[in-house]
This record gives sequence, structure tokens and C-alpha cells, in this order.
Amino acid sequence: MNYNSEFRRSIDKPEEFWREKAGDIEWIQPPGAIWKATDNGHGHWFPDATLNTSDVALDANVRAGRGNQKALIYDSPVTGTKCSYTYTELTNEVARFAGALAAQGVSKGDVVIIYMPMIPEAAIAMLACARIGAIHSVVFGGFAAHELAVRINDAQPKAVITASCGIEVAKVIEYKPLVDKAIEQASHKPDFCVVYQRPQVKAQMQDGRDHDWSDLMATAEPVEPVPVKATDPLYVLYTSGTTGKPKGVVRDNGGHAVALKYSMKLVYDANPGDVFWAASDVGWVVGHSYIVYAPLFAGCTTILYEGKPVRTPDAGAFWRVVQEHNVNLLFTAPTAFRAVRKEDPEADQLSRYDISSLRSIYLAGERLDPPTYDWLREHTQLPILDHWWQTETGWAICCNPVGIETMPTKPGSATFPSPGYNVQVVDTRGSHVPAGEQGQIAVKLPLPPGCLVTVWGDDQRFQSSYLNLIPGFYTSGDGGYVDEDGYIFVMGRTDDVINVAGHRLSTGEMEEVVASHPAIAECCVVGAQDDMKGQIPLGLVLVKDGATIDHDELEEELVEMVREKIGAIACFRRALVVDRLPKTRSGKILRRVIRQIADGEEYAIPSTIDDPAILEEISEQLRR
Repeated sequence: MNYNSEFRRSIDKPEEFWREKAGDIEWIQPPGAIWKATDNGHGHWFPDATLNTSDVALDANVRAGRGNQKALIYDSPVTGTKCSYTYTELTNEVARFAGALAAQGVSKGDVVIIYMPMIPEAAIAMLACARIGAIHSVVFGGFAAHELAVRINDAQPKAVITASCGIEVAKVIEYKPLVDKAIEQASHKPDFCVVYQRPQVKAQMQDGRDHDWSDLMATAEPVEPVPVKATDPLYVLYTSGTTGKPKGVVRDNGGHAVALKYSMKLVYDANPGDVFWAASDVGWVVGHSYIVYAPLFAGCTTILYEGKPVRTPDAGAFWRVVQEHNVNLLFTAPTAFRAVRKEDPEADQLSRYDISSLRSIYLAGERLDPPTYDWLREHTQLPILDHWWQTETGWAICCNPVGIETMPTKPGSATFPSPGYNVQVVDTRGSHVPAGEQGQIAVKLPLPPGCLVTVWGDDQRFQSSYLNLIPGFYTSGDGGYVDEDGYIFVMGRTDDVINVAGHRLSTGEMEEVVASHPAIAECCVVGAQDDMKGQIPLGLVLVKDGATIDHDELEEELVEMVREKIGAIACFRRALVVDRLPKTRSGKILRRVIRQIADGEEYAIPSTIDDPAILEEISEQLRR
């Protein structure tokens, strides 16, 4: 088998192809039908099948004789804690916590929000929800109370599961006050909260609403997996939208299990027993797909790491984990290794560790810049493999398909489309653009299994955001080109969502926060290139006539407002006061030109601009 034949079969005979891949997981009721079209090129995979995701991830491995194999390793340099769970132990913990939730009235179809740090209980909570057919929605622990409240209102959860605190390097962040504040702000009120008390902080509990994790587990009865339809939702994960209101990406159970099991071999060449480490967070899609679910579907050992690539304690942190746990496959964002390279440019820390267990390093979440690729390749002498995917797709749209056939790499390229993804570079009408020319990267419908099936509670937004922009295609929101050899180069977003250290954040949402300051008349926020984080937000603000606030003081206040409303994750640190914003004659702010100026790029003066002189003024201010 080679890549070309596998890819062509997935496009030309998709039902035959995905029926074969569906045979690699254990169903309760195997699929008869493979695909059921609905409308607009969309539809449902495996519509008549039933399964349970927790069963596929855990019980199936015990049945296969892997009960004594390590399923999950927890490594926390910020607390000095390490522990591991075998497949049997993890199955028992999940079954008991699922029983605890069921005893509190959570049942199939209910939503549970999980707001937790990187501790084993976060993964246990996710798998326990899946076990009883509840829908989990994990909210990244770095988000502020307001962002959590927005998600509570949208998801309408029956329960919220949290911990007493998270730890950022050496700083303890209390989670419970944030949860309390979010519930107070939200119009929807969950029935109850479960709080895992960590030794660093003891959370204050609210009588009648809050339950201690350990108390519930002490009396919980384990439960068996509940059969659910393949088309039933497994989870909702919020991603930034251009309107400022987050979009709840809905992932189904059946397509998700089939696609992720397939991806472990296709993309990562992973085998049962391999130690797989996705150095991410369960609050992001990488944590869902490749910390919690896919490695367990594939019978691997997964690592849950509560730490950073640097400062916990140093730039050798990743190499220490690889050596200590015999990691075979490592997946993280380019930002992580940019931080390592900055602190250890000659890779002196690497020489302290034996990383001979490591077969490959995988990078995704943002563009892999060639200098980072070259540095890793030179110092590790390992295959450095870029791949491209999104929260919406849940697994790689493009990859080097090493599980089938290893292709030559090209720095800056995510290589070729994964089987199942008919990737095309098109203009706004859906017409192909020639090789080497930039256009919009789109996927001809239908999408393969594992991708989003709708937006939570708003299918019209799903259609308008992804399917209607270029009829017949899923619009990725990313631009790029295909070279003469068919390699895909993803160059960045075509909308106002920016990529900060691999995390997608809406500049539109930041603009709403900045504009709410009483001294601000008008503003815009764009993503500027940053050597460390890929992009960081840059604010341009107009002060109201008569406002007397000091500019430095104003910047400090705006930075604090964004931190309060969105979180430190936004990395909003610069707000430049300008006399006017560059606009077209129709009043549209020229954000693309502002980005080009901020990045020091050549730019063309648009013929529609109302006053070209403003561009030079802004350029001069940014140079200062």
C-alpha cells in the first residue's frame, strides 16, 4: 500500500474506505450504513451504529490483554508529583466517577462543563462523561470568569467539575473563586459543582451546590458503559469566532473514534504499547484528541504533563520527560520549541539526557517556521514532522503519512492531504488557483469522519461559517498555496482570528473589550508577528475628544481589561494611541495593511483609502 492509492480510494470510494477503517474499533452495534447525506454536502457517518467512547478507550484494551500496561502517566514538575494508571486502574477510576455523576442525576445527553488544570482527574472526568453518554465541554483553565460564564450560558450544563487551583510555573491560581464568579454572572445555573481539592489550596464550598470529589468517590458505585448512537455528541469545544461569540464545535462519538484510531497509525505511526506525549492542555483540541482519546483508542501509554517547556525548571524539561518515561512520539506546538531554543540556543540541555527512545517529533497548532524546524532537525537528528489541522476537524487535514509511506519533508509545508480530506486551494468562487499562487484552503465536501458535525445550538451558524462561503466546500479560514509537487503550504488566517502560541483567539472579541473603556472612541486589534508566540495582538486606539488620561496609564488599563475579560492567554500587552485609523472611503478599517505595517512588510496603498498619509503616520509610531 502507498499513499497515493490510499488517498485516491478515500476520495473515490469513501464508503468502502471508511467501512474498512470502522472495523478497527469495537462497536456495540457495528455500522450497516456508512454515510447518510443531509443537505449542503453535509451528513452523518455511521448513522445506525452504537458504541461507547469510554469502552473503546478503556474496556476494549483490558479485554485485549493490556490491563496491566500503563495507560496514563502524570508528570507534574510544578508540584513534584508523578504517578501512573494501568488500563485496569484507569478504567476503574473512570467507572467510579461516572457512577458518582450518575448518582447526582447526570444522564445521557446532559452537558457537563469541566474547568480543570492538567491533572489526571481532568481526563477521568472527560472519560466518565463519555461512559454515561453525557456531553462534556472542557473550558481551558486559563480563561477568565467572564469567558467561563459565556460558555455556561451557551452550553447550559447540568454540572460544573473543577479543582481548587491550577499552577502556572510557581504561581498558584485559585479556580473556585473564578467558577463562583462565572456562575454568578451566568443566567444559566448548573444544578451542582464537583470540586477536586488540591493540597496547595482548599476551596470554599457552597452548601447544597458543591460536592467534594473525594467524598463522592468514597461512596460511588462503578457503572458500565452506556450505549450511544454514533451520531450522538461526545463533546462541545469552544473555539474563537470572528463575531466575538465563541463557537461550540460539536464532535460525535462514532466518527471521532474511527478517525482518531486511524490517525494514530496514519499520522504518527503509533502502535499499541508506544508511549505517546502530546505536550498540550486538555482545554484545547490537541488535549482532547491526543492526550485523552486517540492514544487510548490505539492502546498506547499517554502522558499528561503539568508543566512548561521552560522554567519548570529549565529548558531541558521536555528532554527529561522523554528520557524518564521512554517517550516514543512527541507532539507539541512550534511555540514550545521556540521557547526552548531561545533559552538554550546550542541545545546544551539536550546533551544531558538520553532521548534514544524518541522516534519522531510532531508539530502543529501554528505555522512551523523553518528556523525552528532546522534547529530541531540539527540538534535531535530526528524526523521533524509538520501537520495541519483545526479545532473543527479534530485530526490532521494535512500530514506526512508516515504510517503508510514517509514523504520527503519541505520546511514550511504540512506535506499532503490526509486520506479523506479532498483539499483544494481556491478563490472565493471555488475555482482552482494555479500552483504557487495563494488562495483559500478549502476541503471539498463531505468532510471525513471525526470533523465537527454542527455548532452547538446554532446549526445556521455552522452553515454560514463553514459551508456557505464557498458552496460545495468546507472553508477552513486559512490561506496558502500548493506547490508544483502537490505540497500544501498553510500561510495563516484569512479572518480576524489570530494564532497566539498555537491558541486561536478572536481579535474581534478583544476589540469589544477595548472599545468598552470609557476613554476609547474607536479601536482595532490585529495580529502582529512575534518570534516567540507566532502572533500577538496589537491594539490601535482613538481617544475620545476631551479625555485627559495618560497614554501609558490607558495602555495599562486596557491590558488589564483584556486580561480580566479574556485571560492572560490573550497576551494583549500593547495598545497604541493614534490620531486616526486607516479606512476605506466606505468606512472599513484596513486591518490587513495595519498587519503588514506592524510586521515590517511592504504594503500597497489601497485605491479605496480615504487618506493615504495616515499609513505613514502609523508606520512612524510603530517604529518609535
